Amino acid sequence: MAWYKKIRDLREDTDKTQTEVAEYLGTTAQYYGKYEKGERELPFSRAIQLAEYYGVSLDYLAERNRYENEQFLDEDEHNLLHNWRCLSERDKGKVEYLIMELLEAEAKRKEAK
Repeated sequence: MAWYKKIRDLREDTDKTQTEVAEYLGTTAQYYGKYEKGERELPFSRAIQLAEYYGVSLDYLAERNRYENEQFLDEDEHNLLHNWRCLSERDKGKVEYLIMELLEAEAKRKEAK
């Protein structure tokens, strides 16, 4: 599994150091760094600890976030979802903020009519 990309993104997005995460896991920064580089397989028990640490699911860490109705998406929606999944957590937050601003602006336009 390619946990390493996701755990690195989560750590960076929460402004944590490898040392801080390693201390939580009870290991060294050097050893933890090997997880982030994909040089060591992340044990399931550590995956559980990291999911709890970041407040995410194991499916999220494993990038197994699938939507039941994904098969009903049109091509544009599918591409948008694919692009969303490629974003870091920080960038997803930025996109969510922009969407909320657009929705608020749209609601104001509708009220003005």
